[in-house]
Amino acid sequence: MNRCLFLPLLLGTTVLWPRITATGDCETGDMPPEGPRGREKRYWAWNTFFVEEELNVTRQPFGWLRSDLHNGSKSLKYSISGDGAGSIFFVNATTGVLYVTQKLDREKQACYFLKAQVIDITTGKPVEPESEFVVRVMDINDNAPTFLHEPYKAAVPEMAPEGTFVFQVTASDADDPSSNNNARLVYSVISGQPYFSIEPTTGVIRTSSKMDRELVDAYWVIVQAKDRIGLPGALSGTTRVLVTLSDVNDNKPTFKKSLYSMNVSESTPAGASIGIITAHDKDIGVNAEMDYSIADDASQTFGIVTDNETQEGIVILKKKVDFEHQNYYRFRAQVRNRHVDKRLLGHHTPASTTLVRVQVADEDEPPAFLQPRYTFQVPEGSPRGAPVGSVSALDPDHRRAPVRYSITSGSAFQIYDNGTIVTAGPLDRETSAWCNLSITAREIGNAEQASEVPVYVQVLNVNDHAPEFPEYYETYVCEKASSGQVVQTISAVDRDDSIEDQHFYFNLSMEDSKNSTFTITDNQDNTAVILTNRTGFSLQEEPVFYITILIADNGTPSLTSTNTLTIRVCDCDDSGSPQICSAKEMLLMESRTDIVIAVLTCAVIILGFIFTLLVLRQRRKQPLFAEKGKDFKERIIRYADEGEGQEDAQALATGEPRGSPVRRARRPRKAPPAGLRGPSWQVGPDDAVIKEFILEKLAEANTDPFAPPFDSLRTYAFEGTGSSAGSLSSLESAASGEGEHFDCLQDLEPPFTRSACVFGSATQSET
Repeated sequence: MNRCLFLPLLLGTTVLWPRITATGDCETGDMPPEGPRGREKRYWAWNTFFVEEELNVTRQPFGWLRSDLHNGSKSLKYSISGDGAGSIFFVNATTGVLYVTQKLDREKQACYFLKAQVIDITTGKPVEPESEFVVRVMDINDNAPTFLHEPYKAAVPEMAPEGTFVFQVTASDADDPSSNNNARLVYSVISGQPYFSIEPTTGVIRTSSKMDRELVDAYWVIVQAKDRIGLPGALSGTTRVLVTLSDVNDNKPTFKKSLYSMNVSESTPAGASIGIITAHDKDIGVNAEMDYSIADDASQTFGIVTDNETQEGIVILKKKVDFEHQNYYRFRAQVRNRHVDKRLLGHHTPASTTLVRVQVADEDEPPAFLQPRYTFQVPEGSPRGAPVGSVSALDPDHRRAPVRYSITSGSAFQIYDNGTIVTAGPLDRETSAWCNLSITAREIGNAEQASEVPVYVQVLNVNDHAPEFPEYYETYVCEKASSGQVVQTISAVDRDDSIEDQHFYFNLSMEDSKNSTFTITDNQDNTAVILTNRTGFSLQEEPVFYITILIADNGTPSLTSTNTLTIRVCDCDDSGSPQICSAKEMLLMESRTDIVIAVLTCAVIILGFIFTLLVLRQRRKQPLFAEKGKDFKERIIRYADEGEGQEDAQALATGEPRGSPVRRARRPRKAPPAGLRGPSWQVGPDDAVIKEFILEKLAEANTDPFAPPFDSLRTYAFEGTGSSAGSLSSLESAASGEGEHFDCLQDLEPPFTRSACVFGSATQSET
């Protein structure tokens, strides 16, 4: 029988607890609610009951319920309720003995909370309040330690000092740590010595010696966790930790070979690859990255470039080699780590070296000029065949093949077999100051071997151009200009190129210097001013002046040019701006004035004619003129034109047309003399009648296809009607030549361009 059954009896406990507090795991269990507070009379007497886990029993007593109210009467019985009551735990209703009928597992449930009560069988009602008690499951060491979050991986730098932290492992045990140390664990390393150690209570793994990654790059460490601190019946669990050594740059690269041999042709262009060298580094990653270089003077001819993917050194040619100059090269190449841990390798980066041997192969090369370019000078105007300069090219090969020269571009020059360049004709610097040539040198035995060189020929200046006006000057002088007035500022240009600054000298010619109309003043700054040397000019008398100016330069030899400056005389306004600058413009202005006067005069005459006509019509109603066929005759005495002999004279005398019906073209009119300008008509009462008569005759003449072929103005002296003095002439007198009257028109306005004296006859008077 369990010792818990008689524990309350041995203690002689008569006090009942409203609640029994459990320890350990029971502290976290579901506790029943507390009873009413205050002091109450209790009738139960017991303590906590214990049951060992994992007991293989069918009905095992483990305790005894006892109440002072139960006096052994068969009408009273014990009853339990709560965790496991009726399934795991049972009570003898008469004696109060408690039984357990199943195997218990503390790791699943450590405490059971039940309630006990005495019930009256007859009434079925409790005779007292229920009371609580606890059944605690006692722990046994039935669980081994287990590790969490397996598998474990860790990394530590190689060559790490002793005691370097690597990793911490943690195991757990489901048993009660307060019961016989069933859950107190101790760690130890089963496999991994002597490189690793572990702290027994914390599970921290540390290094116990230095390790080289290049020898072993990873280790498996087996760790054990054991409970009960080594007591009998202890259980244990193990786990594995993979410890990887991270690389440290503790190795320098080394070459695989001590000598590398390579070949290169002298025709190989610069920048080409000629071979590969290889170094090896035991480190990995960035610690294995390396840089190659040349350790001696050969770095001017060769170079080494690192291939970052393969970590190989590519030997390149930095400049072309010449077999005739050097056919063999030998130099040392070196390699270093790109990233160095100075704490491990010191302040100086260690380097490995190897020997590289390069053999140069001979090639047939084209001729080589002694200079990369040539520059020569030749004076302009040099005759054909004048020497310019000489070029020279040699075959660099051992056989020294002869060379022939030719000019690829530049037709103004020729070249001889010895490389001498001469002119093919005169050169003009003003046309081209520089000539660019291309000279080709070819081997006579092998025309494919050729090379070119640029040649620059500067054409030197010779003073062969005289200075001249830079532009055409529009120069004028006002009629009212005073003496000493500036007319024009002139300058000069010279197409020649002077070594020194160009300077020009200005003077008037010998003839113009004697003329006192204008003078010239040299400003000594390559400009000069033209000044008037008198007061007043006349547009009609002297409309234009031509001044000859001599301009000399400071070249060697000095050249002088003759330049003509045209100065026009203009009629200017008050501000000095030109208005009229030629005689034609002046004549046109005067003609326009005469036309205006003539138009005004005609207007006055027409108004007078209209007024007179109105007066005469009211006085009498009779025709102004007789019939054209009755006693009327006209006759032109003289006209200013060349005739055609007797035929023209007869036609003019009789008024009859010439035999030819074809009308001849009229000759162009000339300007009338200045003395013939001005109106000549007299104003009178019959002027309107005469004007109408003349216009009618002009209309007939214009429509007559047989009119004489000359330009003339037919005018008629008509006395008019109603004259009190009677007729001044008659048809008879006209026939006898007596009483002839001449009206000479001397001032004709344009478009009439000829003067004429007209004989006028009057009609017979009717008075």
